Amino acid sequence: MNQSVTTRAGPDPMAVAELLPITWFPPMWAFTCGVIASDVELISNWHLILIGLLLTGPLVCASSQAVNDWFDRHVDAINEPGRPIPSGRLPGRWGLAIAVTWSGLSLIIATGLGPWGFAATVLALMLAWAYSMPPLRLKENGWLGNAACGLSYESLAWITGSAVMMGGVMPSSESMLLALLYGIGAHGIMTLNDFKSIQGDRQMGVRSLPVQLGATRAASLACWTMALPQTIVISLLFSWGSAAHAIAVLLLLIAQVAMMRWFLQQPVQRALFYSGFGVPIYVSGMMVSAFALRSAL
Repeated sequence: MNQSVTTRAGPDPMAVAELLPITWFPPMWAFTCGVIASDVELISNWHLILIGLLLTGPLVCASSQAVNDWFDRHVDAINEPGRPIPSGRLPGRWGLAIAVTWSGLSLIIATGLGPWGFAATVLALMLAWAYSMPPLRLKENGWLGNAACGLSYESLAWITGSAVMMGGVMPSSESMLLALLYGIGAHGIMTLNDFKSIQGDRQMGVRSLPVQLGATRAASLACWTMALPQTIVISLLFSWGSAAHAIAVLLLLIAQVAMMRWFLQQPVQRALFYSGFGVPIYVSGMMVSAFALRSAL
């Protein structure tokens, strides 16, 4: 290892940026879906939307990434030695300090969203730390870790977006149900992400679903987990009188199923490609469903 790196007194600014990467899309998108589903006038509440997007993305989601990097530093030293902490670009306990500071900053900003927004931020951060930090370390079991991420990134963010826009009032039962269904489906999305690290997870004792079930069964489970909730969403939209939105989600699901059949033929080799193209179609259905509520409620 380069001596100039190991003796650095402070963090490399580029390493800090890498520790807090711009991969905040899922919770920001879900928060926006909740905002749309609230059926509240948007322009006059622009400041709440801005704070919410800042929280769900660059703050809470980024905090979870920093927490994960800190507690995965020994694993990354084997699998990804170029990561900021194992490479020495974030020396000492800088990684932990950044994770704690970013979490604290998230709580401060969350006060701008009122009691509901603050409580949701606390819950999201608790799940983020529980996902990576021993002794819970939910990520070591694919069933639990994927559920924590899916429900936090999608369901909690959606519900928070609606509740904040409605002045702290609980969203409608229809909105809550859609948020839960899409959060459950996101469990499958998280399983797709695990295919890229099967070998390392197996060596380090991380029981991701591809490790527990094998690649073929885990791929099938991921597809069913994504498809079934959407099937229920389609039925609900029809029953709520939103036939046009239901048909739109159905068409999006048909496109996903076609890609799923191709993905299942070679799940390990095709997981990354399917995640890159299939997941955007999945989340497009989320937004269509949110607009269905805005039209119907």
